[in-house]
Amino acid sequence: GIPASGLVAHTLISRFVDHLPYYRQEPINARSGVHTPRSTLAAWGGAGGAALEPLYEVHRRFILGCRVLHADETPVPLLDPGAGKTKRAYVWAWARSHHDPQPGVIYEFCLGRGSQYPVAFLGGKGPPCPQPPWTGTLITDQYAAYHAVVDASVYPQRRSAACAAHARRRFEELSRGGDSASAVATEALQRWARIYRAEADFAGMDHEERRRARQQLSKPLWDEFEVWLQLQRAHVLDGSKIAEAIDYSVNAWKALTLHLDDGAVVIDNNLIERQIKPWKLGAKNWLFVGSELAGRRAAVVMSLVQSAKLNGLDPWAYLRDVLARIHAYPSHRLDELLPHRWRPD
Repeated sequence: GIPASGLVAHTLISRFVDHLPYYRQEPINARSGVHTPRSTLAAWGGAGGAALEPLYEVHRRFILGCRVLHADETPVPLLDPGAGKTKRAYVWAWARSHHDPQPGVIYEFCLGRGSQYPVAFLGGKGPPCPQPPWTGTLITDQYAAYHAVVDASVYPQRRSAACAAHARRRFEELSRGGDSASAVATEALQRWARIYRAEADFAGMDHEERRRARQQLSKPLWDEFEVWLQLQRAHVLDGSKIAEAIDYSVNAWKALTLHLDDGAVVIDNNLIERQIKPWKLGAKNWLFVGSELAGRRAAVVMSLVQSAKLNGLDPWAYLRDVLARIHAYPSHRLDELLPHRWRPD
């Protein structure tokens, strides 16, 4: 028979929210007296992902319509049938800032981790969905592939903001050693704590209020921290772990402190790291992605259900309604089905 939208949504939610592979869904359904071979479940999942692709493209334009964007990437195993094993593919994640009143995240499944993937994703798109190249502030870790995306000589209207959590993590890893390096790392962590306590007080402010508060309260802490780091760097050995931790922060100081001049920019990239976690949980349970096409369709579904969760929606209710309506929905009104605009029929 032909599955109703509720059953397809249940299958997709079970896989992409509850992280149940199809071979585990099959016996679960059988306990309710429903025989659904895993091949049938996979076909339903693929058809559901294909049906959502037009909405995914509209969602992509919505995500790239913001001026502050988070980015991160994570490896996922991809089945390599010719070799009889898996190979490494990547999911790139892009999200609107949590200071943005309309949250959302989108994923792109790619075969590699090179700079060509983020360059292409942000570079604009031609017909049938024309969109100019993205401009704004990109918040990332210091992975080299992002350097090409924010190269000022190529993209003068883009800015790079570095993640304070990544810089802080370098010191946290060294703080348990019980030696002179750990003493430096421990004091660095105390300075990071003062910065983060100040930042927590700005959470409910608008962008301009936050910028003024940062200039008044946070900037002196950052300035003092920079001087202290440079003094400590002069007393540690080149090539040591503590020297690497200090250099990681000092060499990216402009990007680390860019948020002080822009209240819309977040201090770290923790938001996108949380949105990466469902892929890590899923990969652990699924074991691998079956094909590049399956990976792309998984990215379509994950983008919409994770954005639904960010907007406080029940992902199953959202997906069931969208799958029931999307085939007959006017293409010029598809944005009405995006998670931040969706209203049940």
